[in-house]
Amino acid sequence: MAQYYCNYCQGSITGIRLRCAECRDFDLCVQCFSCGAEVGKHRKDHKYQVINDGYFAVFETDVDVDTEDTTWTANDEMKLLDAVEQYGFGNWNDVANSLDPKTDEDIEKHYSTFYIHGSVGQVTFPSQSVNKVTDHTGPDNGPLSPSLTRPLPPVEISQQEQQELGYMPLRDDFEREYDNDAETLVSCLAMNYEELDDKDIDIAFKLAQVSMYRERLKERVRRKHIARDYRLINTTSTTIGAKQKTPTTKKKVSKEEREFRENMRIFAQFHSSAEQEQFFENLRKEKQLKTRIKELIRYRRNGITKLDECDDFDEERYRRERRKENKKKMGSSAPVKRTSMVSKKAEERLDLLLDLEKGDLSKLDEDPSKDISVLPSYDLLTEREIKLCNSIGMKPANYMTIKTCIIKDYLQRRQGLPVKIRYPSGFDKTHRRKIMNFLSHSGWIGLEHVQQVAG
Repeated sequence: MAQYYCNYCQGSITGIRLRCAECRDFDLCVQCFSCGAEVGKHRKDHKYQVINDGYFAVFETDVDVDTEDTTWTANDEMKLLDAVEQYGFGNWNDVANSLDPKTDEDIEKHYSTFYIHGSVGQVTFPSQSVNKVTDHTGPDNGPLSPSLTRPLPPVEISQQEQQELGYMPLRDDFEREYDNDAETLVSCLAMNYEELDDKDIDIAFKLAQVSMYRERLKERVRRKHIARDYRLINTTSTTIGAKQKTPTTKKKVSKEEREFRENMRIFAQFHSSAEQEQFFENLRKEKQLKTRIKELIRYRRNGITKLDECDDFDEERYRRERRKENKKKMGSSAPVKRTSMVSKKAEERLDLLLDLEKGDLSKLDEDPSKDISVLPSYDLLTEREIKLCNSIGMKPANYMTIKTCIIKDYLQRRQGLPVKIRYPSGFDKTHRRKIMNFLSHSGWIGLEHVQQVAG
């Protein structure tokens, strides 16, 4: 083996050396190269080539304790791996002959220390077994393989309903399955084992037919699982026997939501029943949030930055709208029909405001604002409800009656019960909408109830 020396420090190079690609026969050790050594015509910015003769240690702890010298170089490691691959693991005598003067005991100890119990062995041979054997045996009177076959519980329907549906609950089969003619693909197939006359193309054709048959069976099982998950069998049996059974009460949904559910039914095959209901619930919440965001954006555009100011803004906006309506009514010659005493009082108060804006102060003393603090049920109102009654000109007792009707209506809708409107006759729709918005913002009723009533 050739021996190389550093041209700068004149030391022997036993491991990696750096050879200059521009100077002839010029080698440096790693230490001198890292210091930027320059000798004669050689400069530190010359191109160089890294040369490794394999005399370095692969494992840092691979040092002989007695001589404190590295005894296993990279070349020895390559020879060891090649010999183990050639002669087999455990045949240390033949492996030692390829690594003279290493003994079989040293080779076995080195291989066991670094390749089995070392970092290489920890990655190659995991301590815990990944592939665990599952016991598929069952009790004597139980199913043959309970862990593999997990049948669903049978559907509880009457004998008459079973006959009408053509359904066998214990077998979970129908008399007429989906794609009932799928078996015709393989019913006429036959393999000629004795004559062996089937050619390769015939065998491939028969295998293709069997594959198509399996795909159709998978689709049949998938549809059956969807029917069980969404309880379609129970729903159908309930519909057929509606005369004998009392129909179950369902939560009433609006026409828009019912059409949306019908359009989204195609995605039910990708969701379970619970996931589908959660999907619709999330969409409903998204719609509520979008409505609320639009409302808050409208407040922000009008300079409202606090929630306490929203009620005052709504009151002023309501007054402006009523003022515009009254201007149109005053411009028309046709008499205006009063719908209720409540709306009449509110319009009289708005007419007074219009007269004040025009400068007519004669009616200010003739129609003073009434103090509702002396009226019945005043002590049951909050400060915000007092402001609401003052803004629309409603008596506290009338407001409490309407509030009770709205909340009772909301609770019945949530329970899925049929609702019949019981508001006072001649009640102004504008006042009802304003009271419902107030109750929704105060947390008495949900926003979806306001949307359903408005729809």
